[in-house]
Amino acid sequence: VQLQASGGGLVQAGGSLRLSCAASGRTFSNYAMGWFRQAPGKEREFVAAISGSGGSTYFPNFVKGRFSISRDNAKNTVYLQIDSLKPEDTAVYYCAAGELATVNLYEYEYWGQGTQVTVSS
Repeated sequence: VQLQASGGGLVQAGGSLRLSCAASGRTFSNYAMGWFRQAPGKEREFVAAISGSGGSTYFPNFVKGRFSISRDNAKNTVYLQIDSLKPEDTAVYYCAAGELATVNLYEYEYWGQGTQVTVSS
């Protein structure tokens, strides 16, 4: 599976962004999808995941209410909507595909190249 993330950019605090991750190569709906982020000097952290069907979603507590994840299996694309952006959301955001929707980044087999999100105060 090849993954291409896009949609990042520079946005003011309080704004919103929708990140996209387009997949190709294999049957998209067979894969759970996750989003992770990595800020400079920090470890990569989980921010959202969705099952292959889209019926189940998962978020860490610190993003609940601000982040949402969805997928369009007909378009082979997963989305991450981020609202009420904060400066601490600044990071490179990565999408990943795996067998299970999990918080564990090591369980994802395929990774996109990342898209930069920068939030100004």
